Amino acid sequence: MAYFVHESSYVDENVQIGEGTKVWHFCHIQSGAFIGEQCSLGQNVNIADDVTIGNGVKIQNNVSVYQGVTIEDGVFLGPSCVFTNDLTPRAQYPKGKDHYQQTLIKEGASIGANATIVCGHTIGRYAMVAAGSVVTKDIPDFALVMGVPARICGTVDEQGNIIERC
Repeated sequence: MAYFVHESSYVDENVQIGEGTKVWHFCHIQSGAFIGEQCSLGQNVNIADDVTIGNGVKIQNNVSVYQGVTIEDGVFLGPSCVFTNDLTPRAQYPKGKDHYQQTLIKEGASIGANATIVCGHTIGRYAMVAAGSVVTKDIPDFALVMGVPARICGTVDEQGNIIERC
C-alpha cells in the first residue's frame, strides 16, 4: 500500500487513494471516491460517494466533502469548513444525488476555518476565503473574500500574500 490509513478510519470498496496520501483518525472514505497523491486528511474527515479530490490537497479536521463537490489540486480546506449540495433540503422529501448542485474548488484555493460554501458555486484558482465567511456566489481567481455573505475585499498571489485590499 503506497498510502497510509489510520486503523480507526473506514475506506469503503471501490475507492482510489493516491500514493503518499495520509488518512488520519476517524475518517470515512465512501464508495466511488477518488483521492489524489500526497493529500492529507485530518481527523474526522468524511469524503462522500463519487467525490474527486486532486493531488496535494490538505483537508483539516472535521470537514465533510459531499457528493457534488470537486476539489482540484493544491487546495487547502480549513478546520470545520462546510460544504452543502442541496439549496432546499427536506428530510421528508429527499431529492437524491441527481438533483445536487455542483460545487468546484479550483487549483490552489484556500478555505478558512468554519467557512460555509453554499452549493452551486465555483471558487477560483488561488482564491482565499476568510475564516467564518459564507460563500453565496462564484469567487474569481486570486480573490480574497470575507464576511457574511462573502464579499471581495482584495487580491492574493499564489503564496497567499495579500497584494491589494479594497
